[in-house]
Amino acid sequence: MEKLLIIDGSNLLFQMFFGMPARIVNNQGKAIQGTLGFVGAMLKIIRKVEPSHMFVVFDGEHENERCDLDSEYKANRIDYSTVGEEENPFSQLQDVYNALDYLGIKHIETTDCEADDLIASYALSFGQQMEIIISSFDSDFFQLITNNVSVLRYRGEKTVICTPEYVMDKFGIVPEQYADFKSLVGDAADNIKGAEKVGVKTAAMLLEELGTLENIIANVDNIKKTSVKESIIRNAEKLRLNYLIIKLGEYKLLPVSKQELEYCYAGITTNEVLKGIGLR
Repeated sequence: MEKLLIIDGSNLLFQMFFGMPARIVNNQGKAIQGTLGFVGAMLKIIRKVEPSHMFVVFDGEHENERCDLDSEYKANRIDYSTVGEEENPFSQLQDVYNALDYLGIKHIETTDCEADDLIASYALSFGQQMEIIISSFDSDFFQLITNNVSVLRYRGEKTVICTPEYVMDKFGIVPEQYADFKSLVGDAADNIKGAEKVGVKTAAMLLEELGTLENIIANVDNIKKTSVKESIIRNAEKLRLNYLIIKLGEYKLLPVSKQELEYCYAGITTNEVLKGIGLR
């Protein structure tokens, strides 16, 4: 069966840039730790997954429609346009693009949506035709998991492949309920506030009983615990807004065809890539 590996490029770059033990410079004095980490991790992921197709998606610099829904969405994030090169992952982004070009791996920077939306569109469009592996630490992708779509969380030898069983074991819900679940409990990483008094166990229990966020709101009078009931009533519209922000769906026409994503790893090493793009 064909296998498509989609890498959340911005997510991996941040992980590697800040995860390296020290700033690394080459013999020209150029900082390369983000690029070195990105390429090294990506090649390990490729060797683990052995994809027949591959795509790397990066978030572009543009207006975010979700911020129009809620001005607090991601308001806690650092504005990297004001951050110096030594602390700025984007300072090495062009080198990462050069490495991907050298490897012949298709990549794109979004222009009118978040990377999540584009990745979701590919997973939903091709998830019935081929196996999909999404490499990212963004938990929003858990809602896309099926028997044919998984999420890879890269941690070297401790890398985890998240399946429907993983989501059930960790949260007590099925993947299709993850957007409902996250709407209820919130997400500090994206500055999304859930309903107070509704923690992960309570949210899972409510979803096990009632299935969806809308059913929980519609049947709120049947919730026995008064504090939880009052919180759901008080936050109902906020929870619905959370769901609109969190839910991923097919966004638009796909900018790169399945055929263009074909990829065959030929055993190249990280050092060979860095030499090939003039960083070593």
